[in-house]
Amino acid sequence: MNLSDIIGPVMVGPSSSHTAGAVKIGNVIRKLFGAPLERAEIYCHGSFYATGRGHGTDKALVAGLLGFPVDDIRIPDSFRYAGEAGLDFSIQAADLGEVHPNTVKMLLYGGGRELEVMAASVGGGSIRITEIDGLPADFSGEYPTLVVHNLDQPGHVAEVASMLAHKSVNIATMQLYRAHRGGNAVMILECDQEIPEESIRWLAHLEGVLKVTYLSLEREV
Repeated sequence: MNLSDIIGPVMVGPSSSHTAGAVKIGNVIRKLFGAPLERAEIYCHGSFYATGRGHGTDKALVAGLLGFPVDDIRIPDSFRYAGEAGLDFSIQAADLGEVHPNTVKMLLYGGGRELEVMAASVGGGSIRITEIDGLPADFSGEYPTLVVHNLDQPGHVAEVASMLAHKSVNIATMQLYRAHRGGNAVMILECDQEIPEESIRWLAHLEGVLKVTYLSLEREV
């Protein structure tokens, strides 16, 4: 435990969960998208919508999508900055089921790409990414994170692990999910080092790999 776990993050806004956490969610989802963002559909669940406007959650989510840090004084004016940046967005309430009350789902579009992400602000400014493109996930956004959507076939996990070992990238955590046997699957790897861009491109072209999404903590979108 560190000091920020006790006193919370340095931030703009009244709530670490509804404001700082919302900015972090927007930032992480923006990096996962990995391309210039043109349009975002934002669906807020539970208290994220019920009390979100008073806590500035709506503005915080948009600020994160623009790449603003949690202590950026521009957060309260993020809607105006989004307009200037050409980012079209909509925000509405949604019942996302049995999920954390501070949950949001975002559908992102731009540059010919699409991405659907669900995330939750779990307290103290911490977040969890809980779903990507309809498949389960569970990671914090605090590590370089590789998300590989693939067909549920033998060999894909070994290929990814071998590539990371070849690039001297250590795996911190690994999660595997699948819709059903032989169907679509996803592997999520939080890493201790950044993964080279050429390795991401190589993975994306492997037979049986449907989509590769990468969260870099260093490279800008």
